[in-house]
This record gives sequence, structure tokens and C-alpha cells, in this order.
Amino acid sequence: MGDERVPYRLAKRVLDKGVAAGLGVALAPVFAVVLGAMGVDMLRDRRDRGPLLYRERRISRGREFDLLKFRTLRGDVLARDPGGEAHARLLEADESNLTWAGRRVLKPWYLDELPQLLNVLRGDMSLVGPRPWPPSLVASQVAKGHDYRNRVVAGWTGPAQVQKGITEPAGYTELDLAYVDACATWSTGRLVRHDLGILWRTVQVLARGEGLRF
Repeated sequence: MGDERVPYRLAKRVLDKGVAAGLGVALAPVFAVVLGAMGVDMLRDRRDRGPLLYRERRISRGREFDLLKFRTLRGDVLARDPGGEAHARLLEADESNLTWAGRRVLKPWYLDELPQLLNVLRGDMSLVGPRPWPPSLVASQVAKGHDYRNRVVAGWTGPAQVQKGITEPAGYTELDLAYVDACATWSTGRLVRHDLGILWRTVQVLARGEGLRF
């Protein structure tokens, strides 16, 4: 395990802020469609009513923060996790837990992840890096010998999210570790080009409707 935090370089920070702000403006019509669909859903089915955003406690470079997502889960399902510690993906695996908007609009294209652009703008996370995990899962991973989520800024997407056909957790860990090593050892220019490549591959994954894995 490493003992030092991996630097969050200025060029990477500028790239994150610039691209996140640009995406926020460019995707404004998508945000409008999502909010409209959620509003109509809450009017038609009282079981689907609740806050527009869902917050999960996650870890980025050793610090806890509230990860933002458009709410895909019904209110009674969220009531099972008042502290926001649970990994929503586990609850979303059961389609009956999802709202109509979550099932028909948000999850097919992973539009529920879009509010994390605000997390990037706030400095909670980067556009590219290991996906942020809940504190309990990070603690479990550290106990197994991998502390990189306490040392590097978490990402909206990353190498593990654009690789298809990997089913073993060890495969994702190896990709994460390779990226952490790149953040620590590569030149700034090489790292920025690598990030841009991952972002472009993420756009392709989303355009195919394959969504982000986390």
C-alpha cells in the first residue's frame, strides 16, 4: 500500500472544470428532458414522489463527500437507507425498486449520473479516475491491501468503466491501479491526453446505450 496522496495536478483540474462546465451547458436540453420526465412521473404515481436528487456518501482521496445522482429509486426504497451509505446499484438491480422515470429514461442511458458534473465543478471528484466507493467498501478494500481510493481523486469515469467484458473484480482493480500509477508518474501532457481519450471512449459507450459501470 502507498502512504502518500497522489497529486491532483493543476492541468488535470483545469481540464475537469472546463469540460464539466462545457458539458453542463451542452447537455442543458437533456437535463430539461430528465427533469420533465421525473416531474410527470411524480404527478402520475405517488409512489414515485420524492426529491429530484439522491445523495450517497462516497470517498475521494480519503475524504467523504455526497455523490449526486438523479433519483431512480422509489421513496420507500430510499427509506431503507436514510444515511446514504448503501451502494444504490445493489438496489437498482431489482427493477421493482425503480421509479417509472428511472426505469424508462434514466437507467437505460445512465442519465442519473449527470449531476456528478456538479461534483466535478465543486472539486469533490475528477472527470477521470477510479469510481468513488462508499466508506464501508473502501475500508474493506483497504483491509485487502489496496488503499488507492484514499490516495487519489475519484472519477466520474475511468479505464474500468470503458472496458467491456471484464467480469472479475480483480480486473477492475488492476485497471484502477494502472491509472493511479499514471497519475503519479506520467508527464502532465501525457496524462491529460490519456484523460481525453478515456472521456471520448466514455462518450462512445454512452452513445451505444451501454452506460457506466461502477
